[in-house]
Amino acid sequence: MIDAVIVSTARTGLAKSWKGAFNHTHGASMGGHALAAAISRVQIEAAEIEDVVVGCAFPEGATGRNIARQIALRSGCPVTVPGMTVNRYCSSGLQAIALAAQRIMCGEGLIFAAGGVESISCVQNEMNKHLLNDPWLLEHKPEVYMPMLQTAEIVAQRYQISRERQDAYGAQSQQRACAAQEVGLFDAEIVAMKTTMKVVDKDSGEIHLREVVISSDEGIRANTHIEALAKIKPAVEGGVISAGNASQFSDGASMAVLMSAQRAYAKGLQPLGVFRGFAVAGCEPDEMGIGPVFAIPKLLKNAGLTIDDIGLWEINEAFAVQVLYCADRLGIPMERLNVNGGAIAVGHPYGVSGARLTGHALLEAKRRGEKYAVVSMCIGGGQGAAALFEVV
Repeated sequence: MIDAVIVSTARTGLAKSWKGAFNHTHGASMGGHALAAAISRVQIEAAEIEDVVVGCAFPEGATGRNIARQIALRSGCPVTVPGMTVNRYCSSGLQAIALAAQRIMCGEGLIFAAGGVESISCVQNEMNKHLLNDPWLLEHKPEVYMPMLQTAEIVAQRYQISRERQDAYGAQSQQRACAAQEVGLFDAEIVAMKTTMKVVDKDSGEIHLREVVISSDEGIRANTHIEALAKIKPAVEGGVISAGNASQFSDGASMAVLMSAQRAYAKGLQPLGVFRGFAVAGCEPDEMGIGPVFAIPKLLKNAGLTIDDIGLWEINEAFAVQVLYCADRLGIPMERLNVNGGAIAVGHPYGVSGARLTGHALLEAKRRGEKYAVVSMCIGGGQGAAALFEVV
């Protein structure tokens, strides 16, 4: 079997949706910027890329019309480089990387680009809702359309995970991310980007445009403590999910370049890691957050590994409650899990997170001298996804 390796990763800083630097930026601009950086970091010709695979949870509007093809062109790739957009909601970016790696392993090509893009600012509240729900599903399985916030409340109640534990985890995410940012642990991932953001005057309500440069993640808050998070009102009256223990809405892009190991070494490149497997699994939609509990064992069984064999874990922090449940159920040590914080602090542009976590996991595992890293996430509608990487 041909080994598929990741040879570079590059991403934008993650901006706060609606109020952040990317609130007026097209998906092709964000994705093209990240892809151009990923290509330049391995000094290959853009024409060598055989396909650009991009994940996006809401592939319409500013991230529509096959955004992957637009990203390929926006990055400077010639018209000969095609593009394909894929959607598996929050694991779309991870799915894109898996698809590219699998095509290399099957001998369909030698060099691919893959990652994710999301503009929550420009799409989520503007999306087409015509005939949004299927009548039969509304009658027989309405939970498939349940908002993720509601599913998180169900997980908290069903598995008795307290607000206090969730807030403690949320504070830890912010503290870990802040510490990582201060010592530059995200610098190798992020490529600064100049863009134009929309600014609303607080007094007049007048909108104007301002040129800005985003070079870091906007959601990380220094000096976050559990006492402050405990004072935040829950999103639902009587509930336990709040802005302090849930992921932040964000915009951004993350891209990677993948090659066959033979081609990488022939070019004198040192891979970040080898793609070793991918697994997905379904679960009840009303507790979609626990999807990793089913995907991870499937992944490890296929690889002949155990929980103890994995040196670094990245489980996307859609909500603190689901990460806590997954860690409890699977026996994942907290000192190996989301060691530099996660989406609660950094942000969660849905289709981007799987690609961002992959790049970060590989760089951090290499820093720590770990052999294996797993990236996993829950998926709206009741799914889980997990990918295994070997650091080289």
